Amino acid sequence: MAEYAAPAAVEIVADQAKEYASPYLRYFFRYGEIVEDFKNQREALELKKERVKIRVDEAERQNELIHKDVDNWLTSAEKELKETQNLKDEIDRVKCFEWCPKWGWRYSLSKKLAEKIPIISKLLETSNFAQVGYRRPLQGIEFIRSTDFMHSKSSKSAFNQIMEAINAKGVNMIGLHGMPGVGKTTLAKEVGKHAREQKLFDKVVMFTMSENPNIRTIQDKVAEMFGLNFDKNTEEGRAEELFRSMQRVNKILVIVDDLWEEFKMESIGIPFGDDHEGCKILLTTRRQQVCTKMNCKEIQLGILSEDEAWVLFRDKAGLENDCSTLNDVAKEVAAQCKGLPLAIVVVAKALKGESLNEWRDTNQRFKDSTHLYDEEVLGGVLEPLKLSYDYLKGINQMTGINDIQMCFLLCSLFPEDEEIDIEILITCGIGVGLFPYVSLIEDKRKKIVEALKKLQKSGLLLETYVADTISIHDVIRDFAHWLTKTGENRFMVKDTLEEWPHMDESYTAIALWNCSSIIKKFPDKMEFSKLKTLFLEGERKRKRDDFLVVSGTFFEEMKALQVLLLQRVSFSLEGFPSLPNLKTLCCHDCMLKNFSSSLTNMRSLEILALIDTEIDEISEELVKLSALKYLRLSNVGVEREMNIPPNLVSRLTSLQELHVIPKNNLNLLELNSLSRLTALSLRLSTNQIPLEDFVLPKLQRYAIEVGECYDIIGKAFIRTLNIQDFSSSLSAFNNLFCNVEALSLGNVGGQKNIVPSMDEMGLNELTSLQLESCNDMEFLIDAKNDQGSTVAFSNLVELDIKSMVSFKGLCYGLSPTRLLQNLKQVFIKDCEELQVIFQTPLLSNLTILRLHSLPKLKRIWEVKPSHRAIASLQSLKVVSIESCHNLKTIFSPFLALRMSHLQELDIRYCYRLQQVIGFGQEDEIIENDSPLCWSKLRILRIEFCINLKYVCANTCTQGLQSLESVYIRSCYQLIQVFNMEQNKHGHDIVLPELGSQNHCWTKLKTLRIVDCQRLKYVFANTLSQGFPLLESLHLENCPQLLQVFSSTKERDVIGDHILLNVPFLKDLVVSNCPQISCFIVQAQLIEELDLSNVGNSRQLCNTDVPVLNEGSIVVGNHEEVFQVQGGYSFSRIKKLKLGNLLEVRVIWNDFAQVVTLENLTTLRLNDCTKLRYIFSPMMACSLSHLVDLSIVRCEEIERLILAKDQVSSSSSNGDTSLQPMSFPNLTRIVVANCKKLNSLFPFGFVPVLPKLEILIVERNSKLEQVFELEEKVEVVAEEEMKFDKLEILSLEELPGLIHFCPKGYHSVFPAMTYLKVRDCPKLTTGFFIDSQEFVHCKIKVPQLVEQYAVEESTTVKNAIFNENIYWSRGRGESQLPHIA
Repeated sequence: MAEYAAPAAVEIVADQAKEYASPYLRYFFRYGEIVEDFKNQREALELKKERVKIRVDEAERQNELIHKDVDNWLTSAEKELKETQNLKDEIDRVKCFEWCPKWGWRYSLSKKLAEKIPIISKLLETSNFAQVGYRRPLQGIEFIRSTDFMHSKSSKSAFNQIMEAINAKGVNMIGLHGMPGVGKTTLAKEVGKHAREQKLFDKVVMFTMSENPNIRTIQDKVAEMFGLNFDKNTEEGRAEELFRSMQRVNKILVIVDDLWEEFKMESIGIPFGDDHEGCKILLTTRRQQVCTKMNCKEIQLGILSEDEAWVLFRDKAGLENDCSTLNDVAKEVAAQCKGLPLAIVVVAKALKGESLNEWRDTNQRFKDSTHLYDEEVLGGVLEPLKLSYDYLKGINQMTGINDIQMCFLLCSLFPEDEEIDIEILITCGIGVGLFPYVSLIEDKRKKIVEALKKLQKSGLLLETYVADTISIHDVIRDFAHWLTKTGENRFMVKDTLEEWPHMDESYTAIALWNCSSIIKKFPDKMEFSKLKTLFLEGERKRKRDDFLVVSGTFFEEMKALQVLLLQRVSFSLEGFPSLPNLKTLCCHDCMLKNFSSSLTNMRSLEILALIDTEIDEISEELVKLSALKYLRLSNVGVEREMNIPPNLVSRLTSLQELHVIPKNNLNLLELNSLSRLTALSLRLSTNQIPLEDFVLPKLQRYAIEVGECYDIIGKAFIRTLNIQDFSSSLSAFNNLFCNVEALSLGNVGGQKNIVPSMDEMGLNELTSLQLESCNDMEFLIDAKNDQGSTVAFSNLVELDIKSMVSFKGLCYGLSPTRLLQNLKQVFIKDCEELQVIFQTPLLSNLTILRLHSLPKLKRIWEVKPSHRAIASLQSLKVVSIESCHNLKTIFSPFLALRMSHLQELDIRYCYRLQQVIGFGQEDEIIENDSPLCWSKLRILRIEFCINLKYVCANTCTQGLQSLESVYIRSCYQLIQVFNMEQNKHGHDIVLPELGSQNHCWTKLKTLRIVDCQRLKYVFANTLSQGFPLLESLHLENCPQLLQVFSSTKERDVIGDHILLNVPFLKDLVVSNCPQISCFIVQAQLIEELDLSNVGNSRQLCNTDVPVLNEGSIVVGNHEEVFQVQGGYSFSRIKKLKLGNLLEVRVIWNDFAQVVTLENLTTLRLNDCTKLRYIFSPMMACSLSHLVDLSIVRCEEIERLILAKDQVSSSSSNGDTSLQPMSFPNLTRIVVANCKKLNSLFPFGFVPVLPKLEILIVERNSKLEQVFELEEKVEVVAEEEMKFDKLEILSLEELPGLIHFCPKGYHSVFPAMTYLKVRDCPKLTTGFFIDSQEFVHCKIKVPQLVEQYAVEESTTVKNAIFNENIYWSRGRGESQLPHIA
């Protein structure tokens, strides 16, 4: 390139030198090429990083977890781009000297660029991620609240019986039966919650069957819990996929709620019994015969006793525990509830706060209404429910109708166990005329939502886990259906319809759900003169285009119809009858033909909602709906962008709510004509915002998205504004900023702050704020001209700030009053200029704080001395800080003392951090004698804080009794984790003096300390008995570590050794801790043990280890590792790794004891230089699960398995009737540098290694034979040893090796791909390949029988003997001879 041209003479020299140039000359003469390559690579990395980041942001918005490699890649890419920015700038400076280059400068720059190019190239090569995130694993049952669980005698008995059955062998199905409303579902949830908390199962899943179960929905729910995405579409195919997926999980509890009849669980895909012994099923049902038919362990849940019923009733009714007249009457009312918890709850809630006269009237009504008692329908729950229903106060004076009761009855029209969409309820409620005295839809909405809350409080409706839905208990739904069998409001509800039912014209509401598309006798016309509400739904498991087809004439005689709700229905509106009273038409997933031409027949229509519905077009005919107040269009038609005719919306002058969800061509200026508009949902492109002085109208509710947004617009229950990729003025939104509740700005330019630029009043209704890539923004608030009286962000709950390159802080100037007083969650990431975050003391509601990649951050909190008295972090639970390299301390002591609810503390990659708790400024230094009490801290994780010296230097930690997990890694300067006590001279007390405080960590389950070079003590003042729940202990690469725990009591010390009794310990890893004091571990459940370079510098090998009365593990440099006592077998151990234990002579102290290793999968021994043996014959016979065996540099070892004559005759291990040894799962064997080893395995018969894939035997100078027969047998005819899976065989530097396998045996390796034989001068085994490309090896010995002489001469003599072999299948010509 011209801009990098050198003088002509230089170019000539460069050309001549290129061919012979060293790398150093290359930096001179190829400078231009290097620069061009660097610039191209860096630009490509910038673009790739942006694309990956967009995908990551989208995944996070979908609540996915980001893969660690993706996160690491982004961090590396950002790091390289930052580091190479200086080089990019330097290139531009070098251009200034292009005609007279500074050669030293140019050489140096060229070298730097050349070193960066391969790093960037590698990042580009590894940037193609198929997926950046994955769905968060569902936890399931722990989200199910069981706060209503009543601890009664009956429920306790049933609970205990269930738990006993769950733990019993041979019981795979448990049936819980009882009356409706007795609490079966609540008890089942409590069982599930308990099972998960106690970790009794790997998965706990619960679903409801109902009277008409939807199998596909149930399959979807269960599959979601197991992370399964179905490939098949049929129920049977999905069931098989689910069946196989569940079989891969060891222990599962499946709770099947509300089963009505015998059912085959296999049809869903749930394996149990012989198909999956680890799967237990708990079902609940009203009918005992269901339990009997399904061969369940039957358990009955009875009603409450009189005393229990009264306690529950009194609690729910809010009554005092006294002897008042009111209580006397209340006890009589409680008795009428027949001990049923559901009835007790609804009646008590209905009467809560009523006068004595009301209670007396209620009691009398109970006594007079015995005719309501119907044992077959609802039993004793009917009367109390009727009472609760009658107490719903909301009589409409205009209509005489109780609006709250009607709202309740509307809920009963929906399918059993449905989560009812509140928006649909509102539109239907308005259609049937609820609250007619209220004119505005917004006000009607508030009234209906208020009615639903009252119904919840009365116990007639239930909350769900989704904010905009509600549900109704199946018993209460049945009660509502009983109410509507007679009277003015007659309802018919069918949850599944395959044949048209007999109906008369007296019904006022009909709901027909899941109607088969081939329904028999579907009428063309029905006469329902009183029908006001009709819900009609097609088949749920239909194919995509298979609708329920209904004739337009079907509705002709429904002149009173007010609400029509259609789902999965197809019909033509041509000839659609005039429905003069129709107020609400809601179509979901329907196909409407001739829609526009038929609107004239619905002139009274007030609410029109078309969702996922195909119509011909949105036409001018819509204007004929002059009464239309509510219009919702979501994914209507077949095009991606909705085409709305110009000037149509402006003529819908009665509109109060407009919701147009997909992209559209709406002209926003038309909204100025809608003077009654109160609610708006829109998705807009940036070019739809008018450039002239346009301002969106003031609205009570809205959800508006501008630009490329990925969020799904909800039903506008909260005021939401999301603006992306917008660089123009935000004045169009001025009327919305004053009351916006959720604001998201992404890549919005031109704004240096939010207050006052966007809203001078301070956005005090805002609850959620998300900012990303708004590169001009410096502060949230600029208060430099104010005196601090402004109120701002006073209701903000969530604050999320990302990638804001100019962002400097939350507030510039004096902080407004009540600033961030309700803030609960903060997440700030990638803000390069941010130095201080919080300068306000009022953060008492802050719950979660996450900070990531803030390179200039010096302090998180900056609180003036005058404000320290009121500063508080009392609600803070989670703190996560990563890659904040300039931080030196996190909390000052006075803040740390006010963090009593902290639960999780996670700090990573903060390179300058010195103290977690310490003084950040000189003026913060105060005298402080108060002990730190973080009594709720569960998780402490600190990684890669390379300058961290103390977690808390000046504060004594005595209140950490809730700690469950401690993980500290790569903190090279860390001196101590938890503060030690000091004597009067200020010196550390390693073993506490008499009377000093000892701590107990009763909840600690995981302790991992890795790569802490200066750490000497962990729990210096903690008794070794103080870890009753410890499950995992890892101590790795801590060369100065002296002690983990101490002890002063006799029961904690055995001789010179600390005794650690940890009954739940499963994995113990102590590696490269040469200074550590020896300790003895009693852990009956140990599964993984890794000891390497432990205590070698302390010379504890001469100290005698006492004999205990229970099996134990010696952690230290001793002659023995395991002490086996009392027949304890260590049978749970799966992985055993021992390394650099220079004094270990035996692993097990007494081979006479019975030791079985039936679960051992991995055994690796290295540098145990005095170890002579590993297994007794008894042990070897139990190694059926061994997969990986590695023995390296164990110089004294002679045999891996003791010969029978070497075992004591008194030992059970000396039994000559032992089963032959076999290793059916052994896959990998490595034996190297064992100088005295003479054979690997003394097999009692031909070795069977069916899964062996890798065999490496190297530098074992005395090894004569790899496999040998322990019993000397005369071989008459040659036998074959076949290694079907062996792929890699390496035999190197084995000067004594004579045979690979026993004499008389011929080995075959069908799968071998690599063979190496080197420096084995005495080897008499030859190798060749047969016609099937199988590798063989044979021993060259004199023939035993004459008839084999000919065969020997034609095969063995051509095989390779006593030569080095390097052979690899498929690489070049074979070095092995082919012999047929």
